[in-house]
Amino acid sequence: MRRVTYSMGVSLDGYIVDPDGDFAWGVPDEDVFRLSTDEIRGVGVHLLGRRLYETMLYWETVDQNPSLDFSTREFAAVWRRLPKVVFSRTLTAVEGQARLASGGLAEEIGRLRAEPGEGDIAIGGATLAAEAEGLGLIDEYRLRVYPLLVGGGIPYFPRNERRADLELVETRTFASGVVHLRHRVRR
Repeated sequence: MRRVTYSMGVSLDGYIVDPDGDFAWGVPDEDVFRLSTDEIRGVGVHLLGRRLYETMLYWETVDQNPSLDFSTREFAAVWRRLPKVVFSRTLTAVEGQARLASGGLAEEIGRLRAEPGEGDIAIGGATLAAEAEGLGLIDEYRLRVYPLLVGGGIPYFPRNERRADLELVETRTFASGVVHLRHRVRR
């Protein structure tokens, strides 16, 4: 069965964006960017909320700029080919390999898990991930912890009353001080 993963950069104090909505502090260096590209290669479908979908539209055409480095063009090519499901109450159309969700999150994940296919089901966006966590649908958390405190913003982990016991699967420290942590939910 396909795993559901939640992967994002996070400040040491647990936020994916700061109080002003900025996440420029989480721009990865070359090694962390390579890790992100490799992660996306292992994804079979990516579930996104509207805000993250709109942010990621940048990657749909950026590789057409010949002045960009190879790793940027490589990520863009992998991202553009990736099937995506967008959850939105306001969008009426999406671009590229994306489609609008036809059901609720649990229904979509159930359908995707039942379909033949390879690669993880990745969730992007704090609001969507919080809903998935509340429903007990996330199998694995992947954090790229940046060595700074932002003091508030949107948290990586939702505040809910559900406990999840985790098992450390992988850890990796980069020269930049970023630490990659991968935890699997114990069931």
